[in-house]
Amino acid sequence: MISWIQRNFQQHFKWLFLLLLAVVIISFVFITNASSGLGQNTKQAPARLFFGVNLGSPDESQRLIKDANLSVQLHGLQIRSEDQFKQYALQRQAAIHLASELNLPAPTQDQIIAQVQTLQMFIGADGKFDHKRYSEFSDTIKTNPQIKEADVSRVISDDVTYNQVLKLISGPGYVLPSDVQNQLNRIDASWTLEAVTVDYNGFKPSLTITDEALAQFFDYNGDRYEIGAKVGVSYIDFPASAYLDRVAAPSEEGLQAYYEANKARFAKDGADFAAARAQVTLAYKLERARSFATAAASDLAVALYEVKATSATLDSLLASRQLSAKRLAPFNSESIPAELGGKSQVAAEAFKINAERLISDPVDTGRGAALLIWNESVPARKPALVEVKDRVSVDYLESEKRKRFSEAGRALRTALEARLKAGDTLEKAVAASASVIPAKLATKSWPAFTLTTPPKDLDYSVYTAIDGLNKGELSQMISSGEQGLIVYAADKKLPAADTTSSKFTDTRSRIAAYTASRNGGAVLAALVEAELAKTAPAKQ
Repeated sequence: MISWIQRNFQQHFKWLFLLLLAVVIISFVFITNASSGLGQNTKQAPARLFFGVNLGSPDESQRLIKDANLSVQLHGLQIRSEDQFKQYALQRQAAIHLASELNLPAPTQDQIIAQVQTLQMFIGADGKFDHKRYSEFSDTIKTNPQIKEADVSRVISDDVTYNQVLKLISGPGYVLPSDVQNQLNRIDASWTLEAVTVDYNGFKPSLTITDEALAQFFDYNGDRYEIGAKVGVSYIDFPASAYLDRVAAPSEEGLQAYYEANKARFAKDGADFAAARAQVTLAYKLERARSFATAAASDLAVALYEVKATSATLDSLLASRQLSAKRLAPFNSESIPAELGGKSQVAAEAFKINAERLISDPVDTGRGAALLIWNESVPARKPALVEVKDRVSVDYLESEKRKRFSEAGRALRTALEARLKAGDTLEKAVAASASVIPAKLATKSWPAFTLTTPPKDLDYSVYTAIDGLNKGELSQMISSGEQGLIVYAADKKLPAADTTSSKFTDTRSRIAAYTASRNGGAVLAALVEAELAKTAPAKQ
């Protein structure tokens, strides 16, 4: 199959395959858990058969993952989570195995070629199969050790089988004419809208705080104020400045090249290389000195590991090397001490150490390197109200303001509705109802439009507000950012109901295809769950 396409298309676009290869390699970071069976990388893992694949085998599970990943990339599927990827990989294998059990014929050459020509990876800007894209991909895989031509052929062939099985088990996807018309009404209805906006920032209700109300609010929202786990460490500092004498003097050419590569850092106020030379030299030497600092920190970590340093012996071991550790208050990722540079990597390393693993890997402090020494682990806890009372009070007042804002919005809608029924325009109704809510009100409008071609300035919240709204009705107030929004359907015209039109037929087909695909996916998901349950570890 690859050869058939190759004979027809001989253009070259190296970037395409490099992009695919990068995505494929990166995607292999998916590490799956024991419950799914994927990714178990111990050779002693027990066999766990899943539709012809031993998920306990690193080789077999890796092939399952690689095939599914290549399929995802070729099809341009939107996989947004690890769990979603796992499900696709397992359902794909279930479908392939089911095809074998049903003795479905292997895909024909024509079916495979047709599949290739629909793959998103090879679709051009015009929405059609791009000969050049595929030709380059085909050329490059011949010399790439990561992806073999046979692997691509197998994956594409298996995808044809997967689609055939999915179609077989999905059924026709029944859809009622009323469902089709409802969908057409949503996208083709002509809306003429007006809206009332309510300024939230200017809304100033009278609010008071009682100890009882604050305590109740704190009890109900206690998890919001949990103080996260912290780790207490000492650190051994390795400043880069201490290693400047180890850095060889830079050549003039090297210094000039460093200046050019980092010109934005030095060429301020029009300063040229000559004017910034001293600054460039220091930055050059410090950057290289940091590597010496990191190496020294790493050497010490290895040495302490080799002598099996403990909390009891550490101080004397450091003293023998004329070093000392400075103790820091416990911290987490939100409160990294300035002494350690404030980088998130520092907190990540700090939380890796404990009583069993006393010393961290070197961390970058920005001015050099450091080793972290574990002192204590402080578990997460819920504080007493008195510790966070100021924060709770602010949150309580904001919560009460939001409640009052919603209540006032409902009252405003009721008042507006009465005025509209009395014959007022929306603008007059707003003027007559302004006293209902202590906030600034304004009106806006949009001329007739459909949701397929909405106005550029249409608030996103309007889509929610008009759902189910009929002509002459007001929506409930929706809070959107720093304003409330009440939408008035000044006019609404539904499209003509014509079950014989091409649009009706096309919409029915799309809904039916979606329904069928969802049904087929549910069947495969059930098969996967049942098969995994056969070899699931016994619950203790």
